[in-house]
Amino acid sequence: MKILLVYPKYPDTFWSFKYALRFISKKATHPPLGLLTVAAMLPKEWEKKLVDMNVTTLREKDLQWADYVFISAMSTQKASVKEVISRCKKMGIKTVAGGPLFTTGYEEFEDVDYLVLNEAEITLPAFIEDLNNGSAKHVYSSKELPDIGKTPIPLWELINMKKYASMSTQYSRGCPFNCEFCNIPVLYGRKVRTKSKAQIVAELENLHSQGWRGDVFLVDDNFIGNKRRLKGEILPAMIEWMERKRHPFPFNTEASIDLCDDEELMQLMVKAGFASVFVGIETPNEESLAECNKVQNKKRDLVACVKKIQKLGLQVQAGFIVGFDNDPPSIFERLSAFIQDSGIVTAMVGLLNAPRSTRLYHRLAKEGRLLKDISGDNTDFSINFIPKMDHEKLVTGYKRIISRIYSPEPYYKRVMTFLRNYKPLGKTAFHFHFSYLGAFFKSVLFLGIVDKERLYYWKLFFWSLFRRPQLFHLAITFAIYGFHFRKIFENCL
Repeated sequence: MKILLVYPKYPDTFWSFKYALRFISKKATHPPLGLLTVAAMLPKEWEKKLVDMNVTTLREKDLQWADYVFISAMSTQKASVKEVISRCKKMGIKTVAGGPLFTTGYEEFEDVDYLVLNEAEITLPAFIEDLNNGSAKHVYSSKELPDIGKTPIPLWELINMKKYASMSTQYSRGCPFNCEFCNIPVLYGRKVRTKSKAQIVAELENLHSQGWRGDVFLVDDNFIGNKRRLKGEILPAMIEWMERKRHPFPFNTEASIDLCDDEELMQLMVKAGFASVFVGIETPNEESLAECNKVQNKKRDLVACVKKIQKLGLQVQAGFIVGFDNDPPSIFERLSAFIQDSGIVTAMVGLLNAPRSTRLYHRLAKEGRLLKDISGDNTDFSINFIPKMDHEKLVTGYKRIISRIYSPEPYYKRVMTFLRNYKPLGKTAFHFHFSYLGAFFKSVLFLGIVDKERLYYWKLFFWSLFRRPQLFHLAITFAIYGFHFRKIFENCL
């Protein structure tokens, strides 16, 4: 059997980091971890190839080679997914699809031959068995949540690691919280399932043996969902491995804001090599937090929480949302001010949308307010329901936020706020890459000479060089990120 695994293309969004990646000569931020893991679950005797359309072109001869094309995707990749499915259908090639996009909305993809939904540890073996017996069904689904302690190591040899800025791995699935707009409880449940420390070490060892020396993203939707196991087993094992290997990987992940309540956990994460965490802050408006059941964020000084995490050595990246029913007209100014005061450099702001199967989706359907399916694109200003706030005022206010936070003056001020507050405590070993040197010289050329905002660049350049020299590399990195954010928001506005 010849299996072609295809990862569709992402649109150009704030999350794509398209313009930043050019500085380090990379094609994509992360590899398709799900497809690489699925590849490891397929029979060893089957031939396998992987095409990530974010780093290379899907050619006719790739499709002609395949007996089956496996596709996995998220909602933001929908346009590219439909193009791939159409090409396969025209060529008479059978398609097999799974992953979040298909699991929550498979009815939309009638042209897919086989839909292997939910978590592959359960549904993929049943599909393979039926396929071998010549009795494969159209849809495979299961409400059972698998033990990920048996999930195999991804088949890294299918990709060219040099094309990516970071590698990925996964420790847990599921989140104990139940935010109304979030589809993680629907996809993976609220019980946090984890891998063993032996698995985590084996996956890190495998990445290391492949020659990788660089960032590793733990893709967990809430890395700290099981704090006891993290502190008692996983982080101590990671610390021991990292020290033995001389700290080859800086880690980053996603976590809930209650991370700030546990100094021991933060210290262990920093010691293990974690450099940043993405936190869903969503809004500073208490009524909107109550509306969406973001209980972990309620009744907190959220700016103080962010600064505490950063002072203990973890950079905070954050997501924000506008469009809640309880958002007042002042939310746009409040949110812009919050982002500036907190010093969150990588601040991703989006309009509220209701993903399929979420509690928000069902509530809005009951209220007769749903309009269409979501695009997943945070730059097209789409919203798939009728908001309580006037739609035009909502979109105008949202545009005002992104204009304010990504414009050069507030952006560079925010970088300096962060650098003053950030206290890196962890041990890291520097691994030289020519791409870093290239990124530095490109930043000097494009941001320091060519770019019209060059005065802000040079002010940050010399301030960080003389005031926070140990963070100079971060200052240059953030200047490059800012260029990307600026290009995206200029294009979409």
